[in-house]
Amino acid sequence: MYKAMNNHELRRPTSGKRRLKDLLLQKDNRTCADCGAPDPKWASANIGVFICLKCCGVHRSLGTHISKVLSVTLDEWSDEDIDAMVEVGGNASANSIYEAFIPDGSSKPGPNASHDDRMRFIRSKYELQEFLKPSLRITSMPAAKSSLQTSFSKKLLNSFRGSHSSKLSDGSEGMVEFIGVLKIKVVKGTNLAVRDMLSSDPYVVLNLGHQTVQTSVIRSNLNPVWNEELMLSVPQQYGSVKLKVFDHDTFSADDIMGEAEIDIQPLITSGMAYGDPGMFGDMQIGKWLKSHDNALIEDSIINIVDGKVKQKMQLKLQNVESGDLELEVEWVPLEQ
Repeated sequence: MYKAMNNHELRRPTSGKRRLKDLLLQKDNRTCADCGAPDPKWASANIGVFICLKCCGVHRSLGTHISKVLSVTLDEWSDEDIDAMVEVGGNASANSIYEAFIPDGSSKPGPNASHDDRMRFIRSKYELQEFLKPSLRITSMPAAKSSLQTSFSKKLLNSFRGSHSSKLSDGSEGMVEFIGVLKIKVVKGTNLAVRDMLSSDPYVVLNLGHQTVQTSVIRSNLNPVWNEELMLSVPQQYGSVKLKVFDHDTFSADDIMGEAEIDIQPLITSGMAYGDPGMFGDMQIGKWLKSHDNALIEDSIINIVDGKVKQKMQLKLQNVESGDLELEVEWVPLEQ
């Protein structure tokens, strides 16, 4: 029987800080969203990007009504700010919107750029919104500064959701309509296969349709812990999620370390059957059953947890001598 109190404990502030640090460990968040400097220690909480100290100074000069700057390590973060950062998904997701239309001949400042160059680019990117799609720009300034900050947050989040919804152009399939988003947390691997001399440098790749996302590489570890959340859009006509584990090699092709398929139909069907999960208490709503033709180590239970539809699973990697993978999957329909 699932115990709700365990999940309430996980939502305490220390857990929130851990979620933020896990997000910072994503590959795209290891460099500044604006200049590419390594190891950013600051963030714009309402925009959803990690930034370096030099770019942080420019963001502060814009005012908190445009960019709410917080230190990753020194400041106290509200649950709302952390939720917004996690939902945006990091620098790559944010930049796919805020830098969607950088004009030809223009370029981002580098880590050694002057203050003036940073100022021009960051103002154009966030305050003037010159690189956004015109339809996403805020054309009228709200009376209250706080409402403008909220507008920026909602604009980015809704744009991110919209990029996974509506009807989007796909180069080979034409117009694709999406019904929701999968948040797949790659938790850890156990007893993975050796592909180097004594160990491996594993990373996980997930594929759904024409979308591919991957975790960071963990060096020399057969029992890696990622705790990285990846996102995939779910089209109306969806299949299984393809999962592969690779060993990263610097001077040759990466070696395969096993694969598996994730049947997402039980999760999505269960989630849709219950509508708004926020109306229900913590409860089991479905199950993906272990069988000879799937990679499950044991039955995978689908629960409503704190108003969210979630599923944990343990997978035995296929076509490899050894290796298990632990995942946590969340279903987010468009209307949320």
